[in-house]
Amino acid sequence: MEIEQIEILEFLKRHSPFQELPAEQLQQVALSIDIGYFKAGSDILRFNEPLHALHLIRSGAVETFRRNGDLYNRLSEGGIFAEQGLLRGGKVRFPATALEDTLIYFIPDEVFQQLFDENEFFADYVQVGDSERRKTSKASNQARADLLGATVSTLLSREPVSIGSEASVWQAAQLMTEQNVSSLLILDEEQYLAGIITDKDIRSRLVAPGLKSEIPVTDIMSANPVTIEKQQYIFEAMMLMLRHNLHHLPVVKGQQPVGVIAISDIIRFESQSSLYVVSRIFRQQTVDELQALVPDVHACFVRMVNEDANSQMIGSAMAAIGRSFKQRLLELAEAELGPPPVPYCFLALGSMARDEQLVLTDQDNALILDNRFDAKLHDSYFKQLAAFVSDGLAACGYTYCTGKVMATNPQWRQPLQVWQQYFQNWITQPSAERLLHSSIFFDLDGVWGELKWAEQLQQLVSKLAQKQPLFLASMTRNALSRTPPLGFFKDFVMEQDGKQNNILNIKRRGTAPFVDLIRIHALAIGSTESNSFSRLQQIIAAQVLPKGRAEDLRDAFEVIAMTRIRHQAAALRSGEEPDNNVLPEQLSEFERKHLKEAFQVLSNAQKFLKFHFKA
Repeated sequence: MEIEQIEILEFLKRHSPFQELPAEQLQQVALSIDIGYFKAGSDILRFNEPLHALHLIRSGAVETFRRNGDLYNRLSEGGIFAEQGLLRGGKVRFPATALEDTLIYFIPDEVFQQLFDENEFFADYVQVGDSERRKTSKASNQARADLLGATVSTLLSREPVSIGSEASVWQAAQLMTEQNVSSLLILDEEQYLAGIITDKDIRSRLVAPGLKSEIPVTDIMSANPVTIEKQQYIFEAMMLMLRHNLHHLPVVKGQQPVGVIAISDIIRFESQSSLYVVSRIFRQQTVDELQALVPDVHACFVRMVNEDANSQMIGSAMAAIGRSFKQRLLELAEAELGPPPVPYCFLALGSMARDEQLVLTDQDNALILDNRFDAKLHDSYFKQLAAFVSDGLAACGYTYCTGKVMATNPQWRQPLQVWQQYFQNWITQPSAERLLHSSIFFDLDGVWGELKWAEQLQQLVSKLAQKQPLFLASMTRNALSRTPPLGFFKDFVMEQDGKQNNILNIKRRGTAPFVDLIRIHALAIGSTESNSFSRLQQIIAAQVLPKGRAEDLRDAFEVIAMTRIRHQAAALRSGEEPDNNVLPEQLSEFERKHLKEAFQVLSNAQKFLKFHFKA
C-alpha cells in the first residue's frame, strides 16, 4: 500500500462502522477510496441525482437536508452520508452541502453493497441512519418499537362495556358478571364518560361498608377518571398508570369512550417490571419492608438499560417509582400520626419532578400548607411528617439533600401564600441565592394532598417569568457557569474528583447544563412543563431557536443522558456504587465521538443563550 492509502486505512480504523470490519475487508475499502474536496457553501449532492459512492467525511463539516429544504443532519469528521440513497435505487435522497471546507472519502457503490451483504454490523449501522445513531449507540430499538411505537388502540380487543349513570350497583354488577369484565364505564345522558367502577370498588365501597346494592352506581364510581386517547402510545398509558397507581385506564376518542385497558393488557409491553415494583411499594406496611425493595428498583433500572429503553422511558419510570415511595411513606406517616390538622401538598422537586430521575439521586422536597396554618398549633405535626418521609426516603436509597432542600427545613414548610411570595421575589428581585433556589424549585410536582396548589405555583411562574428579562438574563448568567468539558481542539477537558484523576462528571458538565438552558427557554415562552423533552417540544412549537437547533438539543441531550445511564447501570451490574464520573477510556471510539458532538451542541446552545438573553 502507498503512504496515502496507509493513512486512509488508519483513519478507517478509528471510525465506525469501519473499525468493526475484518482486516481483509478494511484493507479492501482503503484501496478502493477516491478523494474529493469541497469548498464551504458548495453543493456536494443534489436531490435525485445518480449516486455512485458512500460519502465519509475526512475533515470539515457537512449539512444534509430534506426535500423541502429543512435541515436533516449536521455531520463532522468520521460521519457518513448518502447511505440511504444507495439503499434506495442509487439516487440522492438527502441533498448535502459543505458547511466548512471539507475533504470527502468516496467508497464505491459496489464495495458498499458488498459490505452491506456480507457484514451484519455494517448493514445494521447504515440502515439505522446517522440521525438515529445520535439518539442511541445501538441499532436495536425493540423497547422503543414496543412501548413508543405502538399505540393504545392496538391493545383494544373488544367494545367498551358500559352502563348509564342512572343504573343501580346491582345492575352494574350483573352486567359485569354477564360480560366477564372487571371494570365498567359509567356514561352520562350524552353518552360521555362520567366515571368507572371496578371489582375493587364494589368490594371496598359497597360490600365493606354494608350498603345496599340498590344504591345508584354513581355513589361508588370514580368520577372524572384519568383517561388516555386511543392514538397515544402504550408507553404514555404505562406512565399514567404508574403515576396514579391505576389498574384500569379508560380509552377515549375525543370525549367518547372506546374501551378500557388493564395492567394485564400492557404488561407484555413493559418488560422492565416497573409496574410491578410500584404495585409492590403500595403493599408494604413498614419502612423496613420498603427498604427491602431497593434491589428490585436497581434490577428494574438495569433491565431497562439492557433492553435499550431510552432516557425518557427510564427517567419517567424511575421518577414514578420514587414518587410511589413518597406516596406510600406519606400514607404510613398519616396512619401513625393521625390525620393532618390542616390540608397540605407534598412537593417533589428537581429530577423527580422532571421525570428524569436515575438510581443515583438525593431527595429534594417541600411542603405547601393551607393558609390557615398556625405554626404554634400545627407545625409539630408537619415536622414529624416531614421527618418520617425524609428518613424513609433515605432508607430507600434517596439520600438527604446536602443543601437541606427538604420539608424538614422550616423554610420549605410554609403556607401557600408564603410560597407565592417566595416565587414572586425570586423572579422580580433576582439575587445569587434566589437564583440557586430558582434552579431547584422551578421544577416542581405535587405528589400528595392538594395537588392544585402545585399547579397554581406553576401557573404563577409561567405568568411572571416571561415578563422579567432581568430574571432571565440572571438565570442565563448562572447557567453558563457550568460549561461542557471540551477543549479548543474538541478534546475532552478532564477533571479530578478527589478519588480518581481524569474523569468526566457527566451530570455536572453535561445533563445539568442542558437542563438549565432548556429551563430558561421554557420559562421565556411561558411553559408550564417540567420534563426537559416536553419543554423542548414547546420550544420547537414556539420557534424561538434557529431552525433545527431544538432538535439538535433533543438528540444531544439523549446522547449525554444515555451515557450517564449506561455508566450507572454498568456499576450496578459490577456490584459497585453508581456515580456520575465517566472514564473516557472505558467508552468505545464510537461513543466518544458522539459524546464530543453532543457536548459541542451544548456549547453552541450556551453561546446562543448568552447573546439571546444578554447575560
